Amino acid sequence: MDNHYTGFLRLKFFFALSRTPHGLLDMCTPALGALMWLGHFPPLYVIIIGLVTTFAGYTAVYALNDVIDYEADKKKAATGGFSNLQSDLDSLIVRHPMAQGLLSFKQGLFWALGWGLVALIGAYILNPVCVLIFLAGCTLETIYCMLWRVSPFRTIVSGAVKTSGAIAAVFAVDPSPSGAYLIFLFLLFFFWEIGGQNIPNDWADIEEDKRLKAQTIPVCFGLQASRMIVLVALVLTLCLNVAVFYYSRVDYVGVCIIISLAMGGYLLLLPAVKLFRTLQGADAVVLFNKASYYPPALFVIVLFALMV
Repeated sequence: MDNHYTGFLRLKFFFALSRTPHGLLDMCTPALGALMWLGHFPPLYVIIIGLVTTFAGYTAVYALNDVIDYEADKKKAATGGFSNLQSDLDSLIVRHPMAQGLLSFKQGLFWALGWGLVALIGAYILNPVCVLIFLAGCTLETIYCMLWRVSPFRTIVSGAVKTSGAIAAVFAVDPSPSGAYLIFLFLLFFFWEIGGQNIPNDWADIEEDKRLKAQTIPVCFGLQASRMIVLVALVLTLCLNVAVFYYSRVDYVGVCIIISLAMGGYLLLLPAVKLFRTLQGADAVVLFNKASYYPPALFVIVLFALMV
């Protein structure tokens, strides 16, 4: 019983390393991009391979983040970091288990490499172009982590990383998609990541980041500028949401746009406006958590449109 319990705990730590609860939500992003472009469900084998590949890809990339940031995360943990993030979606299991000594660096590295290999195999089966996109995403994630103490504009790199899954999924179901659709899809999740994920997450970490001399938007430009960037990015997200639906092949486009804008207002704009007014770290965490459900909400809307 003890051995089984220990093994189960260790598995939980591995999934915590990959931020699996958040990763499962992020898996809706590539599924959304593919379904909106196709306008119907792909063959069953594509769905199965796509799900496995998507899960492996997000599991690998999130783990890669902690592998690269291992030393920085250890410094955060040593100074009492992560203690104020218990309501953060990424902390549902435990935050940064390697840095807290719950997993070794070698274990985390092999976990990331193993899932990365699975993702590469699946991506190659779907479309070799997806392999290039996945490798580009991993490279950008590495650059993003390395810029932690170098430049606040690393948030732009983060935006590009978050779009890679959706772009790859489109090529997985169609080797020659519309360029306009790809551009608007890229920009949609690019601005969603910056305004709803990256800056709010850094906002919540601002005290630790100041002590450790990290270069983030909230640290370098202050909360007044950060709130403007967040609000503008999320308004652009909703505008781009309209454009993506317009160029998609989903039926009931008008109804989908109306519902998606209402969901975007609730999940993105309302918490962003509250953060704009209060400038409180707790409200940044609320925005981060609610914004994480935006791609799943769009995915549900598209599923409904395909099934009626």
